[in-house]
Amino acid sequence: MRRRRGGRGVIGVMATTAVVAGTAGAVSHHQQQKYANKAEAQQAQAADQQAAADSQQQIAELQQQVNSMQAQPAGGGSDMVAQLQQLESMQAAGLLTPEQFEAAKNKLLSA
Repeated sequence: MRRRRGGRGVIGVMATTAVVAGTAGAVSHHQQQKYANKAEAQQAQAADQQAAADSQQQIAELQQQVNSMQAQPAGGGSDMVAQLQQLESMQAAGLLTPEQFEAAKNKLLSA
């Protein structure tokens, strides 16, 4: 039997091919995972931004209500009670400081 010299042989070529294919598969999987994580992070950031915008909108609407309540003269007694209750709920929600609440209440009661 004659043996070839200098070559890797069939088994050596097959082993090299398996290593190259395995490495390519691992790199491909890593890249796909990286892109999926990046997409998830972008979606989470967009959701956070939307939630912040919604909160800002709600705060602005409630602030407009407070401003309109402060600008209106006191009407009937039941209307005043409703306005006081609304002021209390706004303070409880953290939208009004105690000083703002007292100022709005005094303005409502003095009008």
